[in-house]
Amino acid sequence: MNKKNLLTALLTVVAFSFSFAQKQITLDDIWTKGTFRVKYIYEARSMADGEHYCVLTASGIDRYAYKNGTKEGMILNFADLGFDMKENYVAEYAFSTDEQQLLLCFNPDYIYRHSYVADYYVYNVKTKQLKKVSEDKIRLAEFSPTGEKIAYVKDNNLYIKDLKTELTTQITKDGEYNKIIYGTTDWVYEEEFAITKGFFWNATGDRLAYYRFDESNVKEFSMTEWGNLYPDEYKFKYPKAGEDNSKVEIFVYDLNTKKSVKTVIDQNIDVYYPRIQWTKDNNKLCIHKLNRTQNLYEIFIVDCMNAYSVSKIYNDENLYYIEQPEDFYFLSDNDHFIVKSERSGYTHFYLVSMKDKSVKAITGGSYDVDNLCYVDEKAEKIYFTAAQSQAYNRELFVINLDGKKQTKLSGVEGTYTADFSASGKYYIGSFSDASTPTVYTINQSKNGEVLTTLEDNSKLKTTLVEYGGEHKEFGKFRTENGDSLNYWIIKPAKMESGKKYPVLFYVYGGPGSQEVINSFSRTYDFMWFRMLAQQGYVVACVDGRGTGFRGEKFKKSTYMNLGDLETQDQIQAAKYFGSLDYIDKNRIGIFGWSYGGYMSSLCITKGADWFKAAIAVAPVTTWRYYDNIYTERYMRKPQDNAEGYDRNSPVNHASLLKGNFLLVHGTGDDNVHFQNSMDFSNALIKANKQFEEFFYPNRNHGIYGGNTRLHLYQMMTDFLKRKL
Repeated sequence: MNKKNLLTALLTVVAFSFSFAQKQITLDDIWTKGTFRVKYIYEARSMADGEHYCVLTASGIDRYAYKNGTKEGMILNFADLGFDMKENYVAEYAFSTDEQQLLLCFNPDYIYRHSYVADYYVYNVKTKQLKKVSEDKIRLAEFSPTGEKIAYVKDNNLYIKDLKTELTTQITKDGEYNKIIYGTTDWVYEEEFAITKGFFWNATGDRLAYYRFDESNVKEFSMTEWGNLYPDEYKFKYPKAGEDNSKVEIFVYDLNTKKSVKTVIDQNIDVYYPRIQWTKDNNKLCIHKLNRTQNLYEIFIVDCMNAYSVSKIYNDENLYYIEQPEDFYFLSDNDHFIVKSERSGYTHFYLVSMKDKSVKAITGGSYDVDNLCYVDEKAEKIYFTAAQSQAYNRELFVINLDGKKQTKLSGVEGTYTADFSASGKYYIGSFSDASTPTVYTINQSKNGEVLTTLEDNSKLKTTLVEYGGEHKEFGKFRTENGDSLNYWIIKPAKMESGKKYPVLFYVYGGPGSQEVINSFSRTYDFMWFRMLAQQGYVVACVDGRGTGFRGEKFKKSTYMNLGDLETQDQIQAAKYFGSLDYIDKNRIGIFGWSYGGYMSSLCITKGADWFKAAIAVAPVTTWRYYDNIYTERYMRKPQDNAEGYDRNSPVNHASLLKGNFLLVHGTGDDNVHFQNSMDFSNALIKANKQFEEFFYPNRNHGIYGGNTRLHLYQMMTDFLKRKL
């Protein structure tokens, strides 16, 4: 054999060997070993000078320069605190305004998804002294703007501690568990309005606005806590659809007079106050109000220097519902603020005048904006992200406040975020796409130029290559009704010609949600999907009607009738993929969690002719059991829409089950209650339908802790192998 032929043969052998050297993904890799763990930059904060930022690590708080990303030292080394950092950890931190003090949050004990109690300490950067705020675990501790005081919540009451005198003032007295709450929120506000901190300092620190929740008339929900000889019952207030809410009031405490004054917007107590915030005027408090139906959004100003008089400055009325409110950005001119609205049919930013009530569009077009990243008042520009090119992308833009000269700062397609420095001169940007783990960079704001890369997850990129060529591809298909739906698909890297493969759909599908997105999100699920593709499955995800970032008409088409169009679209997906020459139309499965569990339950019942197997984890099975803020936003009250509530409840379609069904729930789920799966189980038994079910004792909606996720995904993998 000549040298040329020998070389060719050797290369062929090497290539052949390499093609079979791809590592196989295991559940241990995903859930135990951390093989595919993404590196993130946690708690990065701009410092006041706008030239430096700091980052929280396991060992301390580091200080970096924006201009080159170079570490310039440690603001705090946790080893100097005298704590055993193997037993203790800092979850959050905050600077005082002058950056001479740090408020450290240690060892949080979670109550619900976002709320927790923790140990809080004040660290003096100059003197190196460390002082505990309270001997007891407390909630939501926050510096006053002057850094001289700290407000916090303990046992449902609001307190202020003077750091100079060490004296603590109890502002409220009658806070009581499951009855009265001050300075924080009840379960449903926390879950659905994403607000837990219920007190707010004005800029000079002489007034503190705060919430009072009276949940006396809210009905209790109880959960059994297993583990003791006689199991305990945990009871908390949970307002289900159509049921009474907390009575919410807003007070302002004056630190000079040491008195609280109740603000009065109107006499109707059956409303929501999803946000309160101070304007740039120290004496003017902004209160956001939603009616119970959540289709009328009003903004009021309370003038604390004018007998707490109230005036309305903005309203937004919608035929369907108003999206979840966010804080406004108030400009320094004490007149204008920036608001996000769907009044054009797409989500855009508007500039509103408090004086003449004018509403002027800043952005516009047939696309939805996402986040307001920074407002440069001096240059009269805003920076924001939006889904302009495709619904599944997020690009970074800058535009003048008058709506002119919109410029894209981001590069290749994918998902971008931007966290700006205090001066607005720089931002820490993140980028990922479906195949690229998150890349963190420091950029110049004026043109988006990358100054340095902080983290590119290069090690994980190499690992992903070692574990095969399975990846997400994006596409669209048109339904029989003419709707164009976006999807992603993961195929086995080496598909055999003529072979037909089973397909597993992953679904969520809730109003305004999005799973078909060009980012390296849901890493663990993504790696499980890649593992399944290695083992011969096609995995796909379709965003049907009701999902977000395709305009109001598409998103709100499911109003008053949740579950109907969404199920139709998953059936359409099954039909479309089943028609492809490499898909076995007789082996189509679907998996979903929460709203996705609701969808998979409907697909294996109402869509039983198209789906062979389904997995439902923590599903809603009747909207009558879910909380009122979320449910009524999309369905109104069950008293007003009984047919809409019952028409698409899986409980009422149990007799239609044909295929293989696995039902999973955590018994300690405070969000989607275990009651949902119990009722569905009873309905299936009554209909004499065989199915599989598994319940995780005391696990909440996330079903995690220890080996829990490994156990769950092993069970789901085994189910698919047996049944699909």
